[in-house]
Amino acid sequence: MNLKVAIQMDPIENIDIAGDTSFRIALEAQERGHELFYYTPDKLAYAEGEITARGWPLTVRRELGNHFTLGAEQTVKLADWDVVWVRQDPPFDMGYITNTHLLDMLKPDCLVVNDPFWIRNYPEKLLVLKFPDLTPPTTIARDIQTLRAFKEKHGDIIIKPLYGNGGAGVFKLSRDDKNLSSLHELFTGINNEPLIAQQYLPDVVAGDKRVILVDGVAVGAINRVPAKGEVRSNMHVGGRPEPVDMTERDLEICARIGPILREKGQIFVGIDIIGKYLTEINLTSPTGIQELERFNGVNTAALIWEAIEGRLA
Repeated sequence: MNLKVAIQMDPIENIDIAGDTSFRIALEAQERGHELFYYTPDKLAYAEGEITARGWPLTVRRELGNHFTLGAEQTVKLADWDVVWVRQDPPFDMGYITNTHLLDMLKPDCLVVNDPFWIRNYPEKLLVLKFPDLTPPTTIARDIQTLRAFKEKHGDIIIKPLYGNGGAGVFKLSRDDKNLSSLHELFTGINNEPLIAQQYLPDVVAGDKRVILVDGVAVGAINRVPAKGEVRSNMHVGGRPEPVDMTERDLEICARIGPILREKGQIFVGIDIIGKYLTEINLTSPTGIQELERFNGVNTAALIWEAIEGRLA
């Protein structure tokens, strides 16, 4: 099966080919004989009844400093392509949301991965709310009184922007910390979005586990250990990836959430587990497949493409 594949992603010249998941997905597609087209999110458009993208034919290679070649710039009708990948990073702002609306109009002419309707309706920190028995105590609020009451009840908490990513804006507040009001003023002065607060999980010092699911089935996990002096385990901010086995609790969590992910067209998902708790379900631009492949030999990119090819067969 030879597919025409368009990839909507952030600038390809800036990626780290040793760890970037979008690069690994593109490389696997190319090795399977699929044709690649690349464009950045700002080049997506609605034009007189058609969803178009202005971008470039793409060739990738695992060669540091020379990892891609672009063909001549052109504007294409995305309905003519078999697969469109949504691989842009958050923030999950109105630009991102608008793009999901535009991409949603491509159905059923092509397969958009992950399904943009559910990316929009199930962003990372909201889908977990459907599973309160799997998650730590959580509140989502803009109201300072609600946040104060939550902190008073639970003591040490983590507070962060609801639609942030990569560990940006994540703060740990201890029971005696007096900075909640100041942080609230800072965040609410930036935008109109609520904040999310969760009870702090001491198990995070041993790592934040990223579990990869393909078409609703867990295929493996990596552990991300915070750097010394850090509460955040994200690799963007110095978290160290390590090999890790999946526990019975991990598999229980995956068994609970896997069917809804498959049903909603979420082919490639990364979930975060700290200790025994599910903390996030990442649909927008999950990462970690290159680390997983290095640690245990699981070619997640191949499994993802097998799932896509199976849906299109």
